[in-house]
Amino acid sequence: MSLLRPRDVLAHVHDITPEFLAARGLRGLLLDLDNTLIPYGSYEERADVMAWAADLRRSGIRLYLLSNATGKRARFWIDKLGFEGVGMAGKPNPRAFRQGLRQLGLPAHQVGMVGDQVFTDVLGGNLAGMHTILVHPLVDNALPHTRVTRRLERAVLRRYGHDWRA
Repeated sequence: MSLLRPRDVLAHVHDITPEFLAARGLRGLLLDLDNTLIPYGSYEERADVMAWAADLRRSGIRLYLLSNATGKRARFWIDKLGFEGVGMAGKPNPRAFRQGLRQLGLPAHQVGMVGDQVFTDVLGGNLAGMHTILVHPLVDNALPHTRVTRRLERAVLRRYGHDWRA
């Protein structure tokens, strides 16, 4: 499998249910923050995401936030979401993913990496031997480097038969 190819491609994190995870043998998730759980830059509470995360945790799924956002922003959301995590993770460096796996106390093959970016979330998760789940970004990010990256991602995804970011 290519290091840039996600194992699953979904419209939204809400599509990840305990049944979805059980069918793949997954007991934990490393979760990206910006444009995966929360719109980029937003501090607005998302009751739907908090309820989704609480439901997964009640089902026995272990969750850990793995974000490249600032430590301050990540801490804000870690406190709101009710599970541990880290900001300034340095994705796609596999060291960040291994740290998340240690925090969850699970082997890589039992953990999914959920994120909205191929070159950070999918690449890093695949390098760490995890089940990668790409979700559609919640908002279009206007940062110049992200716009360039999104164009490259579309080309990679088209190669694997996914053309949903057009």
